[in-house]
Amino acid sequence: MDDTLLRLAETLLQRCRDAKVMLATAESCTGGLIAATLTEIAGSSDVVERGYVTYSNDAKIYALGVPAEIVAGHGAVSEPVARAMAEGALRKSNADIAIACTGIAGPGGGTPTKPVGLVHIAVAAHGQETMHQRMTYGETGRSAVRLATVEDALNLAGEMLSQMIASKD
Repeated sequence: MDDTLLRLAETLLQRCRDAKVMLATAESCTGGLIAATLTEIAGSSDVVERGYVTYSNDAKIYALGVPAEIVAGHGAVSEPVARAMAEGALRKSNADIAIACTGIAGPGGGTPTKPVGLVHIAVAAHGQETMHQRMTYGETGRSAVRLATVEDALNLAGEMLSQMIASKD
């Protein structure tokens, strides 16, 4: 596992632990790599509440409650679906923050409007507006897209945590 990602995960876990915040993940293109990175850290079970790998559209709809009309209207790789995934994971878990991602890791599957390397990341938290980032990693390779997504997802979760802490003060 990448040392940079492990340091990011360890920092996020400690910050969540200090704030008494639980995390959930809802992943598509990373196939559970965000949860795997978090749980690579010993003691993560006191912060990581659960993880969903919702690779198919049906999984997004049935496991997370993503409205089928959003998937049909925008496609699985879209901002509305990423937001709905994060909000669904938050709603269906005992977590305080939910991290979600959906994208096209490649090497195939891209289109002119949704190229390989396009990823949508969202983070939802109770009492906060859901955050979203649209990332374009290009055709850097499947592993590179997935690892970059994990890094950006952990960073966005950290931003959400900072926002949550600031709103409590």
